[in-house]
Amino acid sequence: MNPTWLRAGGSIILFMSLEQEIREKALELGFDAAGITDASPIGREHVEHFKAWLQAGCAGPMQYMHRNQEKRFDPAQLLKGARSVVVVALSYKPPVSATAVGWAPPTVPAGGAGSFGKVALYAQHEDYHDFMKPLLRELADFVQSRVDSQCRFKICVDTAPLAEKALAVRAGLGFIGKNHLLIHPRLGPQVLLGEMITTTALEPDEPGRGDCADCDLCLKACPTGALRRDGFLDARRCISCLTQYGPSPGTGNWLFGCDECLLACPYHERAHVSANRQFRWYIERARLGLQEVIELTPEAFDARFHDSPIRHTGLDRLKQTARGCLNRVV
Repeated sequence: MNPTWLRAGGSIILFMSLEQEIREKALELGFDAAGITDASPIGREHVEHFKAWLQAGCAGPMQYMHRNQEKRFDPAQLLKGARSVVVVALSYKPPVSATAVGWAPPTVPAGGAGSFGKVALYAQHEDYHDFMKPLLRELADFVQSRVDSQCRFKICVDTAPLAEKALAVRAGLGFIGKNHLLIHPRLGPQVLLGEMITTTALEPDEPGRGDCADCDLCLKACPTGALRRDGFLDARRCISCLTQYGPSPGTGNWLFGCDECLLACPYHERAHVSANRQFRWYIERARLGLQEVIELTPEAFDARFHDSPIRHTGLDRLKQTARGCLNRVV
């Protein structure tokens, strides 16, 4: 839907299209970017790459990736009558780094108890699933108020079987880098994605463009070689995957997640920080005491991480990873 013009009293007034209103509303709600695509199936190149990745065994401990393949590549299977998808991006790049503000772990006795495990940037924030879903519902309410109360929506934030990075590219939000992250030209690779599938027909944006060219810094930075030069991400070797779904790998001191490929990306360094100051960042979660984690009770774990993505991995796995990290540094 194109914007309309009205001449009044010698002035020209621009009325925004519905699509532009949706983008503006998404920014008003606190998202850092928004784009629109149709609800047609994902392109064949993405489907074939995904199936080859599964056949190669690269899903590793993420066995859920084998399920719901038809839904993953066809948004309309998640919502009957779907015609459009609004894709939003939320930056999780904090305003400053933990070291830049002089934060350091508290001093503890020697003998291994002073060792710390690193936590990925996104998990230093509050749980993005819980943060983004209400905002997407507000966006859906806005669209419903502007079009038809009978239009329907499906809100997706990570857990739905949906090829969200491919949809984000189609919605004009960037390109998928060699680190297998969506790279937004302004926000870099540290973005969290959410989708609003709707039965409302909307004019799609132009697909995103760009590539990593001859840059391979992320491949060189990956501690375990999980980023393969054949274009596959091998989850069996990926520290981020293994700290959440499988036994901890024997490299590095990452307690939850891994940011090595993200931090090596040139887009990360020059990326804008998150514009949403309501998205809480806990600087003290950047590094966690390993012995302290091992000694956590279930009650203490729930109290400390009730609003964190870390809670999804469970206390037993977190302790297992902490013991592995501690054995490597003691």
